[in-house]
Amino acid sequence: MVTLIKNDPVWTLDLGDDENRFSPAWLDAVEDALEEVATTDVPVALVTTGGGKFYSNGLDLDWLGAHPDEFASYVARVHELFVRVLTLPVPTVAAVNGHAFGAGAMLATAHDFRAMRTDRGFFCFPEVDIHIPFTTGMNALIISRFSPRTALTAMTTGRRYGGAEALAAGLVDADAPLEQLAEVAAGLVRDLAGKDRATLATIKARLNADVVAALRTPDV
Repeated sequence: MVTLIKNDPVWTLDLGDDENRFSPAWLDAVEDALEEVATTDVPVALVTTGGGKFYSNGLDLDWLGAHPDEFASYVARVHELFVRVLTLPVPTVAAVNGHAFGAGAMLATAHDFRAMRTDRGFFCFPEVDIHIPFTTGMNALIISRFSPRTALTAMTTGRRYGGAEALAAGLVDADAPLEQLAEVAAGLVRDLAGKDRATLATIKARLNADVVAALRTPDV
């Protein structure tokens, strides 16, 4: 179950305790929570995390297989989730508590910062191995965040990065044991919670303008 936990100034969006795949119902719940974060009038910094061994396993391929006629609209909705996180007018950090695969890793990538569990779980873009090319928007998101060498390696090899490896590659900004992960992640954004929202929103919109445009342009 998706849950928004408010411990001012840090709000934590728990993505759930299963694989946290992007089912329509899960997307509904996450979108509602992000809307609440975006519209509150109190100083907030946002942490997202999972409650089990997964941060998120990404696209709900079973649902897609049962609804092939909705593929385009589903992908557009996933892209809009990334846009929403990229442009939230508050500081954001993903606390990657376990596996973050595919679109789940992209969701973490859309945050301002990332912290990852040291001892368990993988950060991975497996698209090359599951025969699903990155959309133009997903490609733009990844290469906007990481160095060319890291993006090339992560995207073309399907490498699975543990926490320490992800930190060394620049995929995340910190790593920590699970029992310290929430606090380490919160520590990256807590002191930023009071930043002026209008100013931050404008900075993020301009900083991410090319990625947002790519995410909102359907692939031919």
